[in-house]
Amino acid sequence: MNDWPQGWSGNNGGDRQGRGSASAQPEGARVMRQVQRGPGGAPHSSAPPHGVPPQQSYTDGHGDSGYDGYNTGQVYGGGGGPQGPGPDGRSGRPAPDWRKRIKWISITVVTLLVVVSVGTYFWADSKLNRDVDLSKVIDRPDAGEGTNYLIVGSDSREGMSAEEKKKLHTGSADGKRTDSMMILHVGDNGNTMVSLPRDSNVTIPTFVGSESGKTFQGTGRQVKLNAAYAEDGPELLVRTVEANTGLRIDHYAEIGFAGFAKIVDSVGGVEIEIPKGGMKDTKSGADFEAGKQTLNGEQSLAFVRTRYALAGSDLDRTKNQQKFLSALANQTATPSTVLNPFKLYPTLSSGLDTLTVDKDMSLWDLGSMFLAMKGVTGGDGKSMNMPISGNSGNGNLQWDTAKVKQLVEQLKNDEKVTVTSDR
Repeated sequence: MNDWPQGWSGNNGGDRQGRGSASAQPEGARVMRQVQRGPGGAPHSSAPPHGVPPQQSYTDGHGDSGYDGYNTGQVYGGGGGPQGPGPDGRSGRPAPDWRKRIKWISITVVTLLVVVSVGTYFWADSKLNRDVDLSKVIDRPDAGEGTNYLIVGSDSREGMSAEEKKKLHTGSADGKRTDSMMILHVGDNGNTMVSLPRDSNVTIPTFVGSESGKTFQGTGRQVKLNAAYAEDGPELLVRTVEANTGLRIDHYAEIGFAGFAKIVDSVGGVEIEIPKGGMKDTKSGADFEAGKQTLNGEQSLAFVRTRYALAGSDLDRTKNQQKFLSALANQTATPSTVLNPFKLYPTLSSGLDTLTVDKDMSLWDLGSMFLAMKGVTGGDGKSMNMPISGNSGNGNLQWDTAKVKQLVEQLKNDEKVTVTSDR
């Protein structure tokens, strides 16, 4: 006969190695028993039957001894958990941490902008045609303060179909020439843009052929400035400008007919004021009534190329070119274009695909050039023609030697330009 209470074996009562049930039925769920102690802290006990040692009594936490299954709150605890209401009836779900959410949203947006910006930079950088090697230019002047860009608009027809040539009135002449040339000086004392008329009388100096590598000795031969470009391309043009001015050119940028027209179309046209009397030139295709109007790419190209509508004056044409660049730059560098990817990418693509620069030109240099050009043509800086004294013996425009020398010294020293052009 087992002297232990039902459910306790001799082993369990002795060495406490385990706990089992004497019944054949599965043992029911138990609650944690609590030790019921007397007032003095001593265990409440009575003499057990059959000489069994005094045992501690257990209660279920409500004053009743024994146990009768799970008692809510004793084993798992009472009250609401994370998904249910608490004792005060309020939900146990924590309130959202808006500060943390805003922080992560901000981090995500900034990261996205950085990724897009970096991606755009490398995409644009890959589109630059760095085909001009200024290291081939010999006998160069010493570098001065600030940065000097030679900006060229050429009549290059490369990549244009016969239909496009006809539409843009470019003609079909072989090779390419320069329709416009400008020196842009970027410095700390104001930026200056100096237009170089293509009919300027210059002397072709000794130079090294850009393709042949052969040295061609200067003979004092005088030609129009755009002839230097036609003869041996950008490198000879830079060499000729430097030799005739004494000013070092740091960077070169050139855009052709097709690229110019595409840029204008990508920004939706450019608004320009046509002077009184209008403009009509069958050679360039210009046919405009007087007054303010928006020109598309084809019309814009005709406007900047027109010459015979201006009494054949190359000086008047350079003024129109500066006027148009001002309008184009101010319309392109606006939030509606820069912050709108549907405008920004077509504009960048149109310009960069047909832009030719020197091998050392970075996107940063290109951006600096564009912003400076925008500022100058917008009135923040000085815009002028190269000082002209009259016509040379061969009918070309002769530069005013004294004024040109003073102008170059002011640019080299990055001083405020005080020289003026009378034409």
